Amino acid sequence: MRQENSIQNIEQNTEQKIIEAAHEEFMLKGFAGARTTVIAEKAGVTHAMFHYYFRTKEKIFEKIITQKLELLASLIKDTIISGNYPLEDKLRHIIDRHIDFIAENPELPGFLVREIFGNRERLALVRSKIESFAHLLLANLQSELDKGFNEGKFRKVDARMLLIDIISLNVFAFMAAPLVNVVLSGFMDDKENFRELRKRENFDTIMRKIMI
Repeated sequence: MRQENSIQNIEQNTEQKIIEAAHEEFMLKGFAGARTTVIAEKAGVTHAMFHYYFRTKEKIFEKIITQKLELLASLIKDTIISGNYPLEDKLRHIIDRHIDFIAENPELPGFLVREIFGNRERLALVRSKIESFAHLLLANLQSELDKGFNEGKFRKVDARMLLIDIISLNVFAFMAAPLVNVVLSGFMDDKENFRELRKRENFDTIMRKIMI
């Protein structure tokens, strides 16, 4: 049993090394430019071993995208959908955690635009992964917004527009960081400070939109 567990751990570690190497290669060169030979070399495995674990470049690409979407879905579920606390706190938490997610994956939004939205098959994959929890998120968010409106706390707000506002506010600065940082004279150089300032600013902006 101990030997079986050891073998399983080695296989999991090897698979994770390949995934991490592929993630780096895809983000740097895109799907078309990435090479499985380079991925295998970066992961410290043979090309044959790469194919043993993932068979094709498309398979590991799908694996990486699925992992990212599942992480994002978990973030949303834990904050907006499952959280048992006021909407104001839920919005603060989702903004904070989404900004953390983007700051840790700054290349992901641009990557999705380049590699996913222009490809029907990949777009269908992404839609299949996010459709169910997206509907649940919007329904939950709209219910809480309507409750606040009926209680005289909130303006009448469309949850779909609010979600677009949150995503836009959170993503833009990181997606356009090279240009934005030049315009702001290096203001983003202190990444931790910028991240915290952005969280507070975005939360305040969203609350000004919904509060009476």
